Amino acid sequence: MSIFGSMKTAVSGMNAQANRLSTVADNIANVNTTGYKAVSTSFSSLVLPSSGGNYNSGGVQTSVRQAVSDQGDISYTTSGTDLAISGDGFFIVQGADGTPVLTRAGDFTKDDEGNLVNAAGFQLMGYSYDSGAPAVVVNGFDGLVPVNVNQDGLTAIASTSGVFKGNLDSNAKIAPVAPATLPSANAATTTTDTKKVSMVAYDRLGNKVMYDFYFTKQSVVTPPPATPATAATWEVAMFRNANAAVGGTTSFPYTAGGAVGTGTLTFDANGKMTSSGAVNIVDTVTGQTIAMDLSGFTQLGADFSGTGTPNGQAATPVKDVTIDGDGIVYAKYEDGSTKPLYRIPLANVASPDKLTLMSGNVYSANGQSGVTVTGFPQTNGLGTIKSGALEGSNVDLAGELTEMIESQRSYTANSKVFQTGSDIMDVLVNLKR
Repeated sequence: MSIFGSMKTAVSGMNAQANRLSTVADNIANVNTTGYKAVSTSFSSLVLPSSGGNYNSGGVQTSVRQAVSDQGDISYTTSGTDLAISGDGFFIVQGADGTPVLTRAGDFTKDDEGNLVNAAGFQLMGYSYDSGAPAVVVNGFDGLVPVNVNQDGLTAIASTSGVFKGNLDSNAKIAPVAPATLPSANAATTTTDTKKVSMVAYDRLGNKVMYDFYFTKQSVVTPPPATPATAATWEVAMFRNANAAVGGTTSFPYTAGGAVGTGTLTFDANGKMTSSGAVNIVDTVTGQTIAMDLSGFTQLGADFSGTGTPNGQAATPVKDVTIDGDGIVYAKYEDGSTKPLYRIPLANVASPDKLTLMSGNVYSANGQSGVTVTGFPQTNGLGTIKSGALEGSNVDLAGELTEMIESQRSYTANSKVFQTGSDIMDVLVNLKR
């Protein structure tokens, strides 16, 4: 056995324990770092060939392991821009150099430009709704932009579509056959056998525009037994409320061109609509066309009812920004309406524990971790985003302190081996004396 070999083995052991102590120090230092994942030191033996009854001591090798895939505890906060991931996945963020990286640290706050930035200065990335509902790019980061929650000023959205639903009373009277008596004729002689309801939409400037809907029963067909023939036909006529006649007992005749849209609704013997229910409002004053869907109407033996829900929005200031579990960032307006702004994706790799750790508690993919796959939360095995919450580090402080004591004892023991080898060397040197 080589005395020098035993001393080198002892040095190897001390270096290994020093590495272990370094990971312990890192874990303890980051015990309160949001989204931090603990690292640990693994040991493996290094054996040298031995022969003829002589043993050559080898040494010990160390490798660092990351517990990236282990979930940290989630705690709730008072900030809606604090985000935590429950389950698999990483936020996609970018630093000052514009390179996308991955992180679990979701302590995001607004910077001076309104971008969501975490404590390490990395910007949260997402897909914008500027061109409609976004689609995810599964094998890259193309299309991602910084999530900006600065929504100062007023926002107005013009109405382009709407849904109107309700019930038309099957016992309603049939209007006179004369076309001049129908609401679409816009004459003062319009029949009183009609039902009226109004709906508010919005023009391009966010001004409210009210439309009056008139429903008039035109005909009834008695179908043969067991034959689903049309049971009734109704006319729907729409007018700008602002153009209604002033004074008198009726709103007719409306001015400025009369009806802004007409259509026919047909129903079968069971009171179900057999026509498409699609009717357009063509408003020459606002220059808008609003596609109305009336397919939700029925014709049953109950009182008339109708409710309309157009899209669009009045000129309203943003009150707050909210983020749901699907990663959609909404602007919440003062009138209670919401508008999607961004959708935050998550990314994952085949082996998260093999990711390359970088400063700022971020990770990058490499050959051992596998390629990065991007998707929306709650799809393809990805986790859920929790707003107003943070994921803590997964460091076990008690375990780290125990490892620190073990490392100290092992380091001391290895130093004793080195010291003993040194003493033996002194004996050999002094034999000549």
